[in-house]
Amino acid sequence: MRLIDWSSLDADGRRVALARPQRRTESRVADGVRAIFDDVQARGGAAVTDWSLKLDGAAPRRIAITRDTVAAARDRLSPADTRAITMAAANIRVFHQLTVPVDTAIIETTPGVRSQLVWRPIASAGLYVPGGSAPLFSSLLMLAIPATAAGVERRVAVTPPTKDGEAHPAMTLAAAEGGLDDLWLIGGAQAIAALTFGVTLDDGEIAPCDKLFGPGNAWVAEAKRQAAALPGGPAVDMPAGPSELLVIADLAADPVIVAADLLSQAEHDADAQVILVSDSKAAIAAIVEEVEAQLPSLPRADIARAALSEARAIKVRDLAEACAVSNLYGPEHLSLQTESPEALVAQIAAAGAVFVGNCAAETLGDYAAGPSHVLPTDGGARTLGGITTASFMTTMSVQRVTIAGAAALAPVAARLARLEGLEAHARAADLRCAS
Repeated sequence: MRLIDWSSLDADGRRVALARPQRRTESRVADGVRAIFDDVQARGGAAVTDWSLKLDGAAPRRIAITRDTVAAARDRLSPADTRAITMAAANIRVFHQLTVPVDTAIIETTPGVRSQLVWRPIASAGLYVPGGSAPLFSSLLMLAIPATAAGVERRVAVTPPTKDGEAHPAMTLAAAEGGLDDLWLIGGAQAIAALTFGVTLDDGEIAPCDKLFGPGNAWVAEAKRQAAALPGGPAVDMPAGPSELLVIADLAADPVIVAADLLSQAEHDADAQVILVSDSKAAIAAIVEEVEAQLPSLPRADIARAALSEARAIKVRDLAEACAVSNLYGPEHLSLQTESPEALVAQIAAAGAVFVGNCAAETLGDYAAGPSHVLPTDGGARTLGGITTASFMTTMSVQRVTIAGAAALAPVAARLARLEGLEAHARAADLRCAS
């Protein structure tokens, strides 16, 4: 981990200290995604198949989520595994069912002029679930369950196949818990292209989706960005690329736990980034030492070690400055491991998810606490939140006006329209006065 004294840095130095890994924005990624998109747009399903064979080693497949396929998936998992997935799904379901937005009360701004906001589900959602080196079935739960709670009618889930070209049994069970009818085994930028343009494949058709959701590596994140930039292209949830964790720790923090949390995110991806911020040199030294002690025993140590090349350990004056540094970075995950963590929450303005105190492991939020773990990365937390049921919905204002309300408000609207030079607008208001 790179050690940094925050107080010694100027503005440029601080910007560099909090920079994301450059690999996330390499031109080869953007160029590669553009080539895949151009090919899929030109050749449709044939291009998706070719890219899938080249990159994943398997052609796209549709897995029907039926009683038989779910039973077969359960048979391949231990009862303890099945219970854990079921419990996590139940917690996620409860949280999102209880946080579905509701229509506002009717608000009368002028006598006879009444308005409200109403919520409606989007028509279709494309759900990208990372598979690659680790089948993240938890992400399928975190996307499909809130989409179901929101009332989205068409939900298309895609995920890379396992090395043998199959679906991991936990992924099949997660699809069932999420209320899905099927699961497509397609990964990478070609999967995003399929959801964007719509394609016909050997196992069926994928129609274009209105909005794309889900985390992924740099290629998937770039594919979502390019999809959203297309004329008439789909909306996207947020930048949700390689994982990030920032930990604020003081001398009261347990170095073993902080190190374990940092490594839990570093093992995700070589492009993941972990940052430690502390007001104590002794705490930093103890935590860094513990990271080095725990690292060699990890099965994914090589990945974690690559991610640690972009890690930072930042020394600040006090915990108030630590919070300011965190807000500048806008982490996907923020862990507060200090003597009085609750006191810091009010100072946090930008984070995808905040984990308060020694017991609130980020891993609990990753799997089973309830809120979705699909969160903004790359500083997106400064303006965006994570996935909620509202992410799968839109609002409309509904306005109702009586004759008396029109008589009161139309002259005001007509005058303002003429002030802007929009005579047709003004006449449309005048007609309401005369009715």
